[in-house]
Order: sequence, then C-alpha cells, then structure tokens
Amino acid sequence: MYAIVDIAGQQFKVEKDSKIYVHRLAQEEGAAVEFEKVMLIDNDGTVQVGAPVVEGAKVTAKVLSHVKGDKVIVFKKKRRKGYKKKNGHRQQFSQIQIEDILVG
Repeated sequence: MYAIVDIAGQQFKVEKDSKIYVHRLAQEEGAAVEFEKVMLIDNDGTVQVGAPVVEGAKVTAKVLSHVKGDKVIVFKKKRRKGYKKKNGHRQQFSQIQIEDILVG
C-alpha cells in the first residue's frame, strides 16, 4: 500500500515505515504529524484518485530529526570585468517516518 501526499508544497510517494526528507516542519523532534492532502492511494491494486484529494484519507507520521542538506555553492563571474561573487546555501530538512496510511 502506498500513497501520493502533498507535504509542504511537494508531492511524495510514501509507504508505511518509510523514511523521507521534507522541507523543514515547525513541529519538534518526536512529534506526530498528520497530512490530509492525499492525492492518490493504491491498496493492493485498488487505486483511488482524488479530485484534487481523496476524501477522508490521511497519512500520519513522526518527526525523527531536523538536519541541514549539502552545501550548494553559487559562483558568478564576468570575465575581464573583475566581477566575482561567491555565495553558499544549506537547505533545512526534516526527516520523518511514515507511521500509517488511513483510508476514510
């Protein structure tokens, strides 16, 4: 059984007991989270597609940790002009574990 869920503006394919990284959530580590924007549910070949969401379906998860992603270096240069600019960025992520997929 799997589901397609909208989490923080992105869509993820989730299964029970799977661990995924999503954009940083406001909840603390160890907190339970529910996602109600379930777009699709596949239950052993029986597919329910929402328009836009499946009514009464939700996915429950637990926040495991908050981490930073890999550093991304942004380097801009214009040749022969003396213009160089270096910038870096590290994205904040939350690791969550899917506990259950409920069909309503």
